[in-house]
Amino acid sequence: MRLVIIGAVAAGTSAAAKARRNNEELEIAIYEKDNLISYSGCGMPYYIGGQIKSMTELIPRDPAFFKSKYNIDILTGHEVLSLKPENKTLQVKNLLTGKIFTDHYDKLIIATGASAVIPPIKGAKNPNVFTLRNIGDMNKINSFIQNNRPKKAVIIGTGFIGLELCESFKNIGIDVTLIERLPQVTPGLDSDMAIYVQEYLEKNGVKVLTKANVSKITKNNVILDNDEKLPADIVIMATGIKPNTDLAKNAGIELGITGAIKVNPRLETNISNIYACGDCMEHYHMVSGQPVYRPLGSTANKTGRIAGEVVTGENNHFRGILGTGIFKVFELGIAQTGLSEKEALEQGYDISVIHNTKISRPEYMGGAEMIIKAIANKKDAKLLGVQIIGSDGIDKRIDVFVTAITFGAKAEDLIHLDLAYSPAFSTAKDPVMYTGMILDNDINKGRSLITPQKLDELIKSGQRYRIIDARVDSNYNEDHVETAQNIPHASLRETIKDIDKETITITYCNKGTTGNACQNILINRGLGKVFTLSGGHKHYKMQKRNFL
Repeated sequence: MRLVIIGAVAAGTSAAAKARRNNEELEIAIYEKDNLISYSGCGMPYYIGGQIKSMTELIPRDPAFFKSKYNIDILTGHEVLSLKPENKTLQVKNLLTGKIFTDHYDKLIIATGASAVIPPIKGAKNPNVFTLRNIGDMNKINSFIQNNRPKKAVIIGTGFIGLELCESFKNIGIDVTLIERLPQVTPGLDSDMAIYVQEYLEKNGVKVLTKANVSKITKNNVILDNDEKLPADIVIMATGIKPNTDLAKNAGIELGITGAIKVNPRLETNISNIYACGDCMEHYHMVSGQPVYRPLGSTANKTGRIAGEVVTGENNHFRGILGTGIFKVFELGIAQTGLSEKEALEQGYDISVIHNTKISRPEYMGGAEMIIKAIANKKDAKLLGVQIIGSDGIDKRIDVFVTAITFGAKAEDLIHLDLAYSPAFSTAKDPVMYTGMILDNDINKGRSLITPQKLDELIKSGQRYRIIDARVDSNYNEDHVETAQNIPHASLRETIKDIDKETITITYCNKGTTGNACQNILINRGLGKVFTLSGGHKHYKMQKRNFL
């Protein structure tokens, strides 16, 4: 049997290697139009920023490696021009010689990846404008920096690549302005978490412009549609990617609603003996079951392996994704998995939303605060999604949450996890456990939360309400929620003897713990409508930028 694979980066080479391990007699050929294969694209920003010293660290394998170890033929500089599924043939062009020839397959895997999206902006093809999608792009950016010594950069887009390049440019002395057309940075996060990222960027000397659209790029400037000119010696288009599907579409292969190649759980397309994997294929979400397109190197490697198993007869299937992602900018880590609050509401869930600020490990061991936003389904208390921002220990926590969501954990299940504890790594009650406690209190134990946005709506609604600031006087005098009265926790029991039990009451402290303690006191005294402010005053103060 002859297996042909189109594409030799993460998914294609993973598929080929697994297929070979399963079948020594299989004839395997890979066509790749680029000259480099199996490279670590996720490491490219760090090479540009000088953290990775040699490009060879990103390209550990070449065609000779795959030939000697796996007996796989990888033909670089060869572009597949067309497929004819009716007779299982493909036309291939040798880009070096220009020769076009026909090959055949018994099984075909499409792993054509994705390309950078370039918006229709005048000047987008100028010599100082770049995308970062492959090693060739990386080398062009690096060469431009070495030859032109740019002082000011404009990065259009604030996703993973945009922010990682922001850090890299700042590390080598280039001033950075970030432009985002949406009202917030980091589009994958909810706005109440994205504001933390924006504040951090600004504190580190990065100019951030949201709700901004670029109309023109010149040799020295980026011009916005309001005619503002931003100095720019180098411009990066980090405006997303799109799946490479022209070859598949022209062959009659069905595309999904996301525009990527539609596959079933066995990664089969609608045409017999043709499979797809990696960044060109459509995924589906493990929580919602809906089609999504969330290309990542980890998913590409996973789906490549599954494709290699399936074409060699193994009974395996792709279980979907949670959209898990993690990256850092300077010392701040940003992680997310599952549904965002916005996505959960759009899909009709009645949700509990909590914000949990805790230290990663004791301060005497170098711990630092992280803020965890968790979303759960009120109907069955199952965890739907989590977002975390912090400088220490967020990778460990996000992976625990990924595992919990994958196996259908409920809020209360997080409380009972037997997590590893040592002061060098965590607190005795881990932030993951605290997250479960807060969710469980909100969903199952009548200790309801109110988000800053909902509290702001209540203040403006005209309804009767009472806000109790349970902090000490000095904290209250420094800053407090509008209309709040200061009743410190220590004096609350004496102060509330004659309190109206029917008025909506909101309690808060700095981060949430004391606010919850005061909520318990009020509920136990017979008050029926008592909420505590999610994330406390610290989170509320940050959110004022969103709703003022």
